[in-house]
Amino acid sequence: MAKPERARDEAAVAGREPSAAALLEVSDLRVNYGAVAAIRGVNLSVTAGEVVALLGANGAGKSTMLRTISGLSRPRTGRIALEGEAIHRLPPARIVRLGIAHCPEGRRVFGSLTVAENLRLGAAARADRSGMAEDRERIYAMFPILSERMTQAAGTLSGGEQQMLALGRALMARPRVLLLDEPSLGLAPLLVQQIFRTLAELKAGGVTMLLVEQNINLALDLADRAYVLRTGEVSLAGSAAELKADYEAVAAAYLGARP
Repeated sequence: MAKPERARDEAAVAGREPSAAALLEVSDLRVNYGAVAAIRGVNLSVTAGEVVALLGANGAGKSTMLRTISGLSRPRTGRIALEGEAIHRLPPARIVRLGIAHCPEGRRVFGSLTVAENLRLGAAARADRSGMAEDRERIYAMFPILSERMTQAAGTLSGGEQQMLALGRALMARPRVLLLDEPSLGLAPLLVQQIFRTLAELKAGGVTMLLVEQNINLALDLADRAYVLRTGEVSLAGSAAELKADYEAVAAAYLGARP
């Protein structure tokens, strides 16, 4: 496991050098909001089929990282690459077409549109009608309640149903990398379990994910590797198993202390 004082300068987790096989790679990324540095020289990578967790306290820069990868925020310096091709200067719509889908914090469904219309919007960059229909049916099978509510306005759904819809909408893009921002936020425990069972099924099916999640145990149970962010920097990094085995080090990294 990488020591906190070294982790921010490492370009890989657990002693691995960045691989040419990395599907998504972030190099020396720096993002500012005005004069405030939100991301400070972060390096991370995600290989195909992996689930990588981003952990950290509120304000650590986790959501900013996802927003920057998806093109909603612009980096001051650094590079984001998808299969080696730079994407950090591309508009969000182009990034979606290249295969990155963002399921945002707070769900952000289109409340005045129906469930079915929200799902169609998720596939807006696609032209394969038969494939879109197959994916829509898979999502309805994954979340049967959405099938029952397909003609209902999304704004009238419960919080859990909206989270299912937001995840289904992102999956309609058939992403190569799925960015998930706090999927358990504000949900009852039973719904959280259902969402994470679904994420585990997606992982088993080979879906690549970069996951932001406040529930450390849930995140590390699902993830292969994890990074802990503190004030915009990587303070700890390692395999999920290593981090679970040394929970005190993770807690210390949240607070900026040395384990």
